Amino acid sequence: GTGDRVALIRIEGVILDSREAVGELRRFADNPSVKAIVLRIDSPGGGVVPSQEIHDAVRRVRSKTNKAVVASMGTVAASGGYYIAVATDRIMANPGTLTGSIGVIMETANIEGLLKKLGVEGVVVKSGKYKDVGSPLRKMTDEELTVLQTVMNDVHDQFIEAVAEGRSLELAEARLVADGRVFTGRQAKELRLVDELGDLDDAIQLAADLAGIEGEPQIVEPRRRFSVRDLLETKLGQVLPKFDWQPGVSLKYLMAF
Repeated sequence: GTGDRVALIRIEGVILDSREAVGELRRFADNPSVKAIVLRIDSPGGGVVPSQEIHDAVRRVRSKTNKAVVASMGTVAASGGYYIAVATDRIMANPGTLTGSIGVIMETANIEGLLKKLGVEGVVVKSGKYKDVGSPLRKMTDEELTVLQTVMNDVHDQFIEAVAEGRSLELAEARLVADGRVFTGRQAKELRLVDELGDLDDAIQLAADLAGIEGEPQIVEPRRRFSVRDLLETKLGQVLPKFDWQPGVSLKYLMAF
């Protein structure tokens, strides 16, 4: 009909939180005039859990509403950004998009040496042998590294399983490309990690075709609350190195450079 629309949702920057994207997906899923959704992904990834939550929300839209969801990859759609893309019906990348980076990274700083220089001693009181694993106050033991490595391996396996399922690959095939390396869009297409090469307009057209929309599709985007803080964070994030030092251990599906 004449009111048929394609919704455009943008996932940009490091993925720290899933609330906004999940809310937008839900709203467009419930909107009868929206026949298809394009996810524009421009992200090096981010936290494991928010990436998984957005991935699951995309799958829910597809299974519950039968609406087509197409991923359009911008400059970077890597790690957690790629994790989200595999939940869609079709993935379209630009030839020069950076994608892949299928892996898990855990960053923790060891500031023991710095504290010694300052004449400060870090004291930990704990019950449970591994309770302060990843503590910045001391070096990790080999045993602790082993414990964390098994956690990482499991979270990595979850990524590989999502890729195998989303891209209809055998687990072994998915594992071959999942060593954390980065691909261009063109390489990713040869490896069947993306379906087609094209830009955002092509992706919108593809979504319209999948939804059976005749003629030029109308595009609808969520109304954004303008926030100075977001603007500063994005702009600063582009200039300053990512040094979000959190105490403890956080696992990320994130492209590290």
